[in-house]
Amino acid sequence: MGNSYAGQLKTTRFEEVLHNSIEASLRSNNLVPRPIFSQLYLEAEQQLSSLEAGSRADNEEEEEEEEEEGSESSSPPVSYQMKPPPEGCCTTDGFCQAGKDLRLVSISNEHIEVPSGFLLVGAKSPNLPDHLLVCAVDKRFLPDDNGRNALLELRGRQSSTSSCSGTLFQLPESSGLSGSAASEPVPAANPRAPAGTQQTAAAIDHIPSTAVFSSAVYNGKESSKQQLVKNNLSALTRPSVLGTLTNSGPPKKRHKGWSPESPSSTETWNLQLNPQAPNRIKNDGGSLSSLPHSALVGSASSPMVGSGEPVSVPDNLLKICKAKPVIFKGHGNFPYLCGNINDVIVSPLLYTCYRNSQSLSRAYEQYGASTIQPISEEMQLLLTVYYLVQLASDQVPLIEDLEQIFMRSWRESHLSEIRQYQQAIPQTFPQVPSQIAPVTSAQLPWLAGLAASSCNDSVHIIECSYSLAEGLSEMFKLLIEGKLIKTNYVVIICASRNRAIDSCIVITGKYQARVLSESMLTPSDYQKEVNYQLVTGKVETLGSFFSTLCPEGDIDLLLEKFYQENQGHISSSLSASVNKPTALNGTGMAACTSYEIERHQIRPFQLAVAQKLLSHICSIADSSTQNLDLGSFEKIDFLICVPPSEVTYRQTLFHLWHSGILLELGLEKEHLTKQRVEQYVMKLDAEAQIKFKAFLQNSMQNPHTLFVLIHDHAHWDLMSAMHSLYPQTELSTGLVDRLLNCREVKEAPNIVTLHVTSFPYALQTQHTHISPYNEIHWPSSYSNGVDLYHENKKYFGLSEFIESTLSGHSIPLLRYDSSFEAMVMALGKRFPRLHSAVIRTFVLIQHYSAAMMAVCGLSQMKNYTSVETLEITQNLINSSRQCPSGHGLMVVLRIPCTPLAAVAYERLYNVRERLALEDNFEIILGNPNSGITIGKHFVEQLKVWQKIEDVDWRPQTYLELEGLPCILIFSGMDPQGESLPRSLRYCDLRLINSSSLVRTTLEQELGLAAYFVSSEIHTEKAVVNDVLESDPEKLSSTDNEDEEIATEGSTSEKRSPMKRERSHSHDSASSSLSSKASITAFCSESSPPLVAAGDTAKSPHQIPSNNTEETTNNYERQKQKADKGAQTTVSKHLPPVTEQLDTKQNVKSAQISITSSSSSPFSCSSSPSVPAHNSFILQTSQCSTTKASKQPPIVFLPKLVYDIITSTDSSGLPKSSSLLPYHSVMWASSFRPLMSKMMTCTEQSLYYRQWTVPKPIHMDYNNRNEGRMDTFHPRRLLLSGPPQIGKTGAYLQFLSILSRMLIRLTEVDVYDEEEINNNIKEESDQYCHQPGDMWPDLETFKKVPFDYTIHDPKYEDASLICSKLQTINSEDKSVSRRQEDTYTRRQTTRMRLSKYAAYNTYHHCEQCHQYMGFNPRYQLYESTLHAFAFSYSMLGEEIQLHFIIPKSKEHHFVFSQPGRQLESMRLPLVTDKSEDYIKSPTFTPTTGRHEHGLFNLYHAMDGASHLHVLVVKEYEMAIYKKYWPNHIMLVLPSIFNSAGVGAAHFLIKELSYHNLELERNRQEELGIKPQDIWPFIVISDDSCVMWNAVEVDCSGDRKRDYTWTERNVSLKQILQHIEGTPNVTHYALIGMRKWSSKTNSAEIKEPFSFCHVHDFIMLNVDLTQNVQYNQNRFTCDDVDFNLRVHSAGLLICRFNHFSVMKKQIAVGGQRSFHIKSKVSDTPVSISPAQYICAPDSKHTFLAAPAQLLLEKYLQYHSHRFFPLSLKNYSHPVLSVDCYLNLGPQIAVCYVSSRPHSLNISSSGLTFSGLLLYLCDSFVVASFLKKFHFLKGATLCVICQDRNSLRQTVVRLELEDEWQFRLRDEFQTANAKEDRPLFFLTGRHI
Repeated sequence: MGNSYAGQLKTTRFEEVLHNSIEASLRSNNLVPRPIFSQLYLEAEQQLSSLEAGSRADNEEEEEEEEEEGSESSSPPVSYQMKPPPEGCCTTDGFCQAGKDLRLVSISNEHIEVPSGFLLVGAKSPNLPDHLLVCAVDKRFLPDDNGRNALLELRGRQSSTSSCSGTLFQLPESSGLSGSAASEPVPAANPRAPAGTQQTAAAIDHIPSTAVFSSAVYNGKESSKQQLVKNNLSALTRPSVLGTLTNSGPPKKRHKGWSPESPSSTETWNLQLNPQAPNRIKNDGGSLSSLPHSALVGSASSPMVGSGEPVSVPDNLLKICKAKPVIFKGHGNFPYLCGNINDVIVSPLLYTCYRNSQSLSRAYEQYGASTIQPISEEMQLLLTVYYLVQLASDQVPLIEDLEQIFMRSWRESHLSEIRQYQQAIPQTFPQVPSQIAPVTSAQLPWLAGLAASSCNDSVHIIECSYSLAEGLSEMFKLLIEGKLIKTNYVVIICASRNRAIDSCIVITGKYQARVLSESMLTPSDYQKEVNYQLVTGKVETLGSFFSTLCPEGDIDLLLEKFYQENQGHISSSLSASVNKPTALNGTGMAACTSYEIERHQIRPFQLAVAQKLLSHICSIADSSTQNLDLGSFEKIDFLICVPPSEVTYRQTLFHLWHSGILLELGLEKEHLTKQRVEQYVMKLDAEAQIKFKAFLQNSMQNPHTLFVLIHDHAHWDLMSAMHSLYPQTELSTGLVDRLLNCREVKEAPNIVTLHVTSFPYALQTQHTHISPYNEIHWPSSYSNGVDLYHENKKYFGLSEFIESTLSGHSIPLLRYDSSFEAMVMALGKRFPRLHSAVIRTFVLIQHYSAAMMAVCGLSQMKNYTSVETLEITQNLINSSRQCPSGHGLMVVLRIPCTPLAAVAYERLYNVRERLALEDNFEIILGNPNSGITIGKHFVEQLKVWQKIEDVDWRPQTYLELEGLPCILIFSGMDPQGESLPRSLRYCDLRLINSSSLVRTTLEQELGLAAYFVSSEIHTEKAVVNDVLESDPEKLSSTDNEDEEIATEGSTSEKRSPMKRERSHSHDSASSSLSSKASITAFCSESSPPLVAAGDTAKSPHQIPSNNTEETTNNYERQKQKADKGAQTTVSKHLPPVTEQLDTKQNVKSAQISITSSSSSPFSCSSSPSVPAHNSFILQTSQCSTTKASKQPPIVFLPKLVYDIITSTDSSGLPKSSSLLPYHSVMWASSFRPLMSKMMTCTEQSLYYRQWTVPKPIHMDYNNRNEGRMDTFHPRRLLLSGPPQIGKTGAYLQFLSILSRMLIRLTEVDVYDEEEINNNIKEESDQYCHQPGDMWPDLETFKKVPFDYTIHDPKYEDASLICSKLQTINSEDKSVSRRQEDTYTRRQTTRMRLSKYAAYNTYHHCEQCHQYMGFNPRYQLYESTLHAFAFSYSMLGEEIQLHFIIPKSKEHHFVFSQPGRQLESMRLPLVTDKSEDYIKSPTFTPTTGRHEHGLFNLYHAMDGASHLHVLVVKEYEMAIYKKYWPNHIMLVLPSIFNSAGVGAAHFLIKELSYHNLELERNRQEELGIKPQDIWPFIVISDDSCVMWNAVEVDCSGDRKRDYTWTERNVSLKQILQHIEGTPNVTHYALIGMRKWSSKTNSAEIKEPFSFCHVHDFIMLNVDLTQNVQYNQNRFTCDDVDFNLRVHSAGLLICRFNHFSVMKKQIAVGGQRSFHIKSKVSDTPVSISPAQYICAPDSKHTFLAAPAQLLLEKYLQYHSHRFFPLSLKNYSHPVLSVDCYLNLGPQIAVCYVSSRPHSLNISSSGLTFSGLLLYLCDSFVVASFLKKFHFLKGATLCVICQDRNSLRQTVVRLELEDEWQFRLRDEFQTANAKEDRPLFFLTGRHI
């Protein structure tokens, strides 16, 4: 076989087959082996699933199981495992060191003679370490065919780690190895080769040649001799480069009861080498991504199986030791166990931890850390011993702690290397760094013993020479002899210098063994075990033991006796104390005023969270993935999934009902019934599928409804649906996976899933469905000390509870009960076979029973309860007596196991009945599967308190039990989201399953106590604090053990010294009972015992609990009064108590006075002072419910849990946070960093996402896609927040605002203003058209006079345009037209978007994906840039425009063939008719509205083909192209970057005319007449959102009678209607009304008007060839253009039956022009008066176009130029060739100087001013002399520069009639380079 060092390049797979081939040949009768390569390459590999073996050793069914642990599969060489071969090794393949041929061929041909009846057996002795003896042995002395022991039953001692792995057994040292040995009987037991070491090769070389072995196969299993070769493998492969074949198979015969475990996530590979003897090779790292193969470098033999000589477990072990020892397998081999194996438990947990801790994390591999060795086995074991030594007697070892210790140790020892690899690039062959001398195996036992020497024998080290078997035997022997009573841990080490170590750790401490063995039970096993013990009556021994404790006899007898004696007396007394307040309440004499049930209200926190949820939904919708199209949804629907707890279900319905959300969402009508509400909440139980199916069906039928699927309490039941199909699982498990992860939910585009939980860790793994960006965490209330949300209540959660336990704080809210724990521990030792949950429950019931009896007067029972239980019971019973209405406290008693809860309920119920307390407080059994049942008396009380008149009302949630004095026995393995009322005072968690240490489990148990308290709690805290800290000596002196309950003579266990400093305020129970009772009597019910005065109160039986409680409360009230300064005494029993109470003497004296005041509690009724006393209580006592609501509840925990919760790690993080987060996830690696206290929720989430993986039973297990993002579901969110903080309210609020937002998305604010100046309109009965006419008649229309008046409400502050007709009417009416001069906010109304609306970039829907160019399925739309130039004489230069044309729109254009130059834009013919085509190209000029402009006309055009061009400025081209990639862009030249809308209109019109000429030329060649080319274009504003049409019904009797309705129509319909107008080419401009809700019949009676058109126009570029837009204009350019068109004699037609709605857009457009100062960087407000200045002045120059400054100045300050014109509407300003807005108080009269133009008749009109703006050569002196002006009228001439100003004055002979002064010259206040405009003003002479 050769030496493995020589063949470093061979694959492990080859080695496996080679060795197995040898093995097969040894088994077969002929010596010809099967060909190796045919095995390697021709046999199929079959993967078998590896069944997970149970963790308990007493599972006898598995004893004959045939499973075998094989070797690792092949893997590439791990460089840091390459060690140099030992000296003297053979170096030639196939030959040993001595040159002997070991090749398979040679061996098979060589014949070795063996005597008949003998077999060759190899033997090894430590005396001859380098030699192997092979001898012939008589078959009779070897195991027979059935694996039975040898004939003489002699057993050799197994060699546990000898230097040669080929060793079968070791001869007794006395027997020599001589030639005679061959004939002597050689004993053999089932052999097993242990781990090999590096010095083995030389000895191994000779094995195959000498061991030619028999062909015996025992029952299809290997004989012990055939095992030899397999054992060889481990020796050969251990030092090899590959280091992967580390497990060899176990012997086939298992000893009784031993069932080896295997790690759960492994895969087994089966190579069928021989049909007779299948050999399974186990691949331990199969699916553990986090465990590289190097993980197994430490042990060459799997400890999963036993090896060598069996160890017999002694009989009666459990009986003698009182506990089942737990054996943790460590390194190396583990022997077989036989005998009484039911009394031990074997666990692989530690082995797994060791193995994991030897796998270097990928995090370190990335630094190339190939030479960094994992922590050695010796070091691991030594650190384990150190860890065990420092554990206190009441602590239990935690694997998490050990992993962190290994991690820290490894990091510290390799810090320099890690840093080196982080800083430098690793070399190809890095040098091995020099290591600190490691711990050797020889030093290990000595160092371990040294470590253990300081622990008072708590850790016992057993060192053994040969194997663990002898150590285990010795340990069992010591246990039986009782020598390990003080020992909690036994560490067995088998180590020697030249071989690997074997080790195991035995937990012998009764407490630790019990906790660890119980922690191995699954929740269902735990329930079964407890149930079994209850059903089989095993607990009866416990009951009989309790009855022996009571000296007076059985408690039941005492109760019966008490009941008989006091029956009549008690009932009258109690009815007086309980029913009296109710009667008083009924008569109104004295009632509790502080009782209130909290109503549904949204707190600031909840609103903030709802808004965060909404913003996440919006971000999903806004992302480019198109996963959520919010714009397509019209309304919201939802379904809330809750766990199958009846109370949680009712509670959710309760919240839903009171939130009003169903009415708000419009899902239900006003008369809402409870049955209807139930449709929206689903219990995840057997019936859930029906409701869920209906939900899915609903979602499919309503694609325009957004369905929100809310999974509340989302950490509950994350079982994979595949794993829940087994018959033993409950029906409800796996439902979440089956329903919420079904394909329909995942694929439905209208379902959003929201997981809501307080414990999100299980949903934050490497395979989670939820993107980290879709997590919403509850915000913290403080940031940098600033209170972010002003809440009137303070939340108390886990961190606040833990904080209260720190020294320096007020009363600790978390406590444990040490006397209870001591009792439980003692009974645990006495009854080792009973589960601790049973013992704990029975002890606690006993304590509660005794406490109730003690409070009722059986004072001797105080000795049989703990002070904590007594405090709880006293306060519970007395709480209702202190309130005039009988309000009381709630005590939650958490009993997870349902059968135990039922037992507890029955017992406590009986005790309460016997004590006649049935009207004092209620006992409620809270079962998750059923509702709440309470007595009729208490139902009536609740109805009175809550003012409920419904006869059939019953409380259905715990919240409705507000103020009810009760013990709530809360059962169920996990809380399922039930909320508790504010009257909760005590949360007794002493019975929670403390062995299940998982973060979620612990935190959800503590979450029951989470609480909101009124913010004014802090003042009360301070007072209590003073008293608390007054006597530290007394506070800590609680170790008086004299009267501790001693069971079996045990003394109370001491706490660990580390905990001593905090114990005084938490462990209030290790003092004597007498002092306890007095303390409790002294304490208020809201505080723990304040002092332990053992010497001042030695007579507990005299303390009257009833009076004491009253006195205590009096003391509390007195203390509060004292704080306020009121000095009153409470009663004659008490001395005056003042503020100085916090001194020692006063505390002591007050206590003595209380203790000495004694009278029988039930003799009060006969005492003369009682009536006064009772009335005093009724008048002054404060309701305990009110007090309870002002302070969080007190929580009692098991000591083990308390220690974990309150201890912190180095960063200050509670230890519980570093526990495994959830039971169905596991850590990805032991090499994970510690969590930090400073981590935010987001960082914690990322931590868990990196370091946890789901187990196969977890529903996310199969959701992996190699780390790619597409494993995340796009519509799935996770909301996490602390328990009971208000998440339900937050997500209901989220639904509300999401609904409002959807409605808002489907609505738009449109301008809704009445037309202005209607009173100035010429009232005429001469209507030209009938109301029902569809199109104007050209000839009729020509007769209609032009209406100069502007009616568009946006020009309300513009100058009135006068005409001859209006002058008469306007004089009196115009003054009243505007009451105020200030600009008022324009009126809007909210409209629902129709299906024909235009949209901005936020709209996404399936139909217009392609239109928008965003669809990810299509390639991103490519665009090309084309230049298009034409000359324009007025500008004096060639204009160059650029078109950006997407590929998809190129068909609208004509390109030259060779060079693809843009030639023209295609135009249709006038005669073209098509239903799906719009002839007119649409141009939309826009600026600053790339997101908000309404450019998506797909729906408006109803899908019709159309040409739409966006006209943008050059600097905005890129951003518009990004948002609108599939739109054609017309980019204006850069000189127009600062121009206004006039420039865009001017260029659109000029370009269109030029294009019309090109198209006429192009199509003329095709035989088409020029006049047949379609001449119209549409110019639309970027805010036109919807279009309406009026339908007129003229079916009335009279000719002009009609009715009309207005409805929303598509733009396509309107444009096609207008394009179809007869003689349409004769109209120059066609427009429509601006929509208004106030439109009246008069406005639409005339269907067509000859007037101004705005916003959305069709422009005939052919007719208007000689009429231009003014390219300089910013405002009113459309009015100016309309006037020019009319004066040119062209027709303007407004279709009054059509209207356009304009959306209010708050950004861009006119608002994008800001007038700023060039000098100052700071924004200074500049008033319009400063827009002009004197020429050459040093006025601040403004950075704005001159034209804008001019227009704005004239709008606000034109009265300075035209003082006579102010409000003088009958004498307007004459404006030549232009319309400029001079403000609303000045009227203008427009005239055109063009020849043949249409102007109003100016005869009879006298003007108050003349405005000449940039007048051209058509304006001449003779033209101006036609007009008459008032004396003193003013003139304003505006020119481009001062020179042209003077020329104009001269040319127009203005000085003849006008007088000018030097100071009347002005300019716009901008710099010379910005070309200011110049003014000259003058007066008419």
